[in-house]
Amino acid sequence: MRTAIASMGKDEDAQMCEIAGRAPFYLIFDGKKLIKAIKNPFQFGGGAGLSVAKMLENEKVNLIIAGHIGPHMKNSLKSAGIEIKIVELGKKIKELL
Repeated sequence: MRTAIASMGKDEDAQMCEIAGRAPFYLIFDGKKLIKAIKNPFQFGGGAGLSVAKMLENEKVNLIIAGHIGPHMKNSLKSAGIEIKIVELGKKIKELL
């Protein structure tokens, strides 16, 4: 299972990002193994959530973990068959696996 976690940094010691579409990075895991860190190219533009959802679909992600996901992004993720898990803030990425 491929999991994407919205992250403030590019490694497992980073904090999870509160807002999914505006996350500076996405860490992609296969199981519990970090396989890729992606800098979010849509972090500052309009329609970030929709673009991030498409990016994660292209990465073959099965699950996204974030603090908050907006309604447009949520609908796009669901349409792509990507599961959503909302977790409390203040956690490091390695605590979420």
